[in-house]
Amino acid sequence: MQILIVEREDHFKAQDLRARFRELTIHDARSVAEALPHAGDCEVLIALAHEVTDELLAAMPKLRYIAALSTGVDHLWTCKNLRPDIRITNGRGIHGPQMAEMAFLYMIGLSRDYRRMEENQRGHIWKRWAQPVLVGKTVVIVGIGAISEAVALRCKAFDMRVVGVSNARKESPGFDLIVPRARLIEAAAMADYLIVLAPLDETTRHMINAPVFAAMKPSSFIINLARGDVIDEPAMIGALQSCAIAGAGLDVFSVEPLPQDNPLWDMPNVMMSPRVGGMSDIYADQVLPVVAHNLRAFIEGRAEDMRNIVK
Repeated sequence: MQILIVEREDHFKAQDLRARFRELTIHDARSVAEALPHAGDCEVLIALAHEVTDELLAAMPKLRYIAALSTGVDHLWTCKNLRPDIRITNGRGIHGPQMAEMAFLYMIGLSRDYRRMEENQRGHIWKRWAQPVLVGKTVVIVGIGAISEAVALRCKAFDMRVVGVSNARKESPGFDLIVPRARLIEAAAMADYLIVLAPLDETTRHMINAPVFAAMKPSSFIINLARGDVIDEPAMIGALQSCAIAGAGLDVFSVEPLPQDNPLWDMPNVMMSPRVGGMSDIYADQVLPVVAHNLRAFIEGRAEDMRNIVK
């Protein structure tokens, strides 16, 4: 059996897989163009979901299994050459530490106005102000899964109140209260920090919209670590410009890279990052056990033992 790994950002190391599967032929490439000469004979593709292209899929007539290194696989549904018989798994369950730390970077950075501290440092300005703390604040997390649970448990360590919004869960570790999506407006009104971690699909597209922002407190912050289109971006920009909410921490956007003329670039109450929330310096170590387990089950014909099956 031949395996193709397409990875340009060192999220996965081919040598780690070769050491465990010496009986397989494993090709690795840093780009789709580099992968194409090997694609025709490969039955398994290992890559971040958003790196998979129609060109690559068309070049893989023997493909039977995609091991997505990311949690989100919504990009795959846009690929016209994705055959219905191809098995897909994802990297769900490994991103908790880095995503939770990103959430705290934004919560602390926004509430303490760290951007102003940086500006004052550059200007050699010594100016102090009261520093808000997280103790006693309410964080509302929209979407409950492994990442949300990691965030919630860390929030409890900071003595925060944690409210979840989910139709799938009624209770979960670290949450004080979970309400259905039908009560999203009510939950948003409680939030000091509204953290978006819901997957993108037709039921969640623009679910964080103008009525949600209108319900939030003027002192509250929106943090998006999910997908850009879960938020109605123009409505969010309007809420930020009018100070209907205090600020935003954004790792994802409706269009990526963010266009140069987008007003979010220059807003003093916005902290941004270029979709790095799920990344870590130990990503290859985090995802290897999942990929190795699923690959072994796949080649041995034990499909029922595979983890994180998407389809």
